[in-house]
Amino acid sequence: MLKDRCIIIPAIKKSAIIPDQLVKKLAGVTLIQRALNTARELADGDDIHVVTDSEEISLICRRNQVQYHYDQSLRFSTPNILRELKFHIEKVAADYESIIIYRASSPLVNHHDIQDGYDEFRAKDADILVTLKRQEQRLWRESNCHPNQLIYDETTETIFIEIKSFIILKSSSLNWDREKHHIAPYYLGDKAIEISSYQDWWICEKLLQQKRIVFVVAGHSALGLGHVYRALTLAHEITDHRVIFLCSKGSELAGQRIAEKDYATSLQTGDLLEDVLKLEPDLVVNDILDTDLAYVKGLKEKGIKVVNFEDAGPGADAADLVVNALFIPDDGLPEKYLYGPDYFCLRDEFIDVDKSQFREVPKTFLITFGGTDPNDLTLQTLQVVQDICERKQIKIFVVTGPGYLHKAQLENYLKDFDRSAIEYVHQTGVMSAIMQQADMAICSAGRTVYELAHMRVPSIVIAQHAREHTHPFSRPENGFEYLGVMGKFNAARLRESLSMLLNMANRRRLYDRMKQFRFGRNKKRVVNKILSFLEKG
Repeated sequence: MLKDRCIIIPAIKKSAIIPDQLVKKLAGVTLIQRALNTARELADGDDIHVVTDSEEISLICRRNQVQYHYDQSLRFSTPNILRELKFHIEKVAADYESIIIYRASSPLVNHHDIQDGYDEFRAKDADILVTLKRQEQRLWRESNCHPNQLIYDETTETIFIEIKSFIILKSSSLNWDREKHHIAPYYLGDKAIEISSYQDWWICEKLLQQKRIVFVVAGHSALGLGHVYRALTLAHEITDHRVIFLCSKGSELAGQRIAEKDYATSLQTGDLLEDVLKLEPDLVVNDILDTDLAYVKGLKEKGIKVVNFEDAGPGADAADLVVNALFIPDDGLPEKYLYGPDYFCLRDEFIDVDKSQFREVPKTFLITFGGTDPNDLTLQTLQVVQDICERKQIKIFVVTGPGYLHKAQLENYLKDFDRSAIEYVHQTGVMSAIMQQADMAICSAGRTVYELAHMRVPSIVIAQHAREHTHPFSRPENGFEYLGVMGKFNAARLRESLSMLLNMANRRRLYDRMKQFRFGRNKKRVVNKILSFLEKG
């Protein structure tokens, strides 16, 4: 009775592009050893046959307990692998239903890819399966070199490139003279890289060293989108590893915002720990506020590194690192707790931007309450300050975020106002440019206060809820007038604070206090600390 399949691995050192390519370590493992490891996931050693011209590779095969066929005079004279291996294919064909020819020069391909190709080969009842790369290209031809075609023609063509990663043959179809065979294509996608140059080697090594970092993020109308903005800020700095986002239950708004940035994004559908583990992370960054101890321990038990932001829950003690820029550090905290302004991560748009210049007579006032503003402090504030600013000839900038649910009411209120007096911007991507123009501002007690401090904009701060009230940065010593949580909106107190801010001496004092802050290098410091856990293994 025929056995299911065997694997033939051609390992001819004379054919290598790079000297000793097959026995040279790539990301810590030689190409031939990596190929043998992959093959052993698919077949027993007796069903793996290495064809080689190298004594060294023969020895590696013996140590891995796989079959090998050594002939020092072997040389492939053509790129046609089927023709070159014809003798060896026919030699084993009598014992197997199928033959997989697998090349070590495609190290990104793993046993899951080969098994998936084999399943497709069987499902299609193919005689031969070949691996291909599909590309959309604009092809150059001498016949289309007219300038008008170069400038105006946007036509592309789909081309299919044969990748010699693996080929699967049906033994019963090995009639080499037969004119027709049922050939099935198998597309490899991003893994379709053959090592045919030093550049290919470098690319493969970088990709094989990639780790998977999963950001678990929360963001909705009640919570706001500050966690989303921070996670994206950090993710933009990570280029050597694969970044994936998982949004917690109810965080569809966060998922939409992140997907707009073209990151792989999914929503939690079941148990959080199970959903995260399905993504096979090497490191998890939780930006969901307080975490559960069982959840963090579950990650740690799988050997996964864990970094939590703004976590005051029981899971924080089990994490490898806890970062919280919104709280002032206690002296007795262990080193793994990074607290305080030194760890606030500025968004890229604020890096190297010119700060707001102090003006004795203020001309602009900014109203912004984050990405969602669930209490609609925006409209309530505008109704209080609008007449004061109008009398003082101060232009008002109103900025709301993507989760702001009261946009229709606000726009209805603004319809009778001149744009030169009140300018409304929804979901801006250039907040730094608006802050740069502002002489004063009012905001909630989240991450925006750090951005205003960075831009040197003296501000009034109203906390949206009790948790924001625990953020101590937005206080007078740092350049802010803090009004606390307003269970009921206090218009009189807001007018009093605005009057104080309009006083030139008071505003100058707050402005000068903001000069002490330098947040520009914090992001790199935090990212380096996170990535150091991957370097430690």
